[in-house]
Amino acid sequence: MPEPSHEDDAELKGTLNNLSKLLTHQVRLGICVLLSRHVAISFSRLKELLEESDGSMGGQLRKLEEEEFINIKKEFRNRKPITWYSLTEKGQAALEMHLNALEKLIK
Repeated sequence: MPEPSHEDDAELKGTLNNLSKLLTHQVRLGICVLLSRHVAISFSRLKELLEESDGSMGGQLRKLEEEEFINIKKEFRNRKPITWYSLTEKGQAALEMHLNALEKLIK
């Protein structure tokens, strides 16, 4: 088998650097993918779709919020609190870069 060239190694390293460390976690990636397809999704719906506990979902959302990948909006409906999440431009850009890097790595 031929040895890969230094150019191949440099290209691979560049592609790997385009992967977001934040999005390498399955739940955080799932959250961002879902949010990229909707204007906003509630906490309870995200939890249901990703089959996560309240604590796990809350922790993953907090990490995305700290990095400004998501926005949060809280409201009340029928006296019940509802928290809505949406993807920021920064989050959308990071998701696209991450998915493009994954696609390039598997081709």
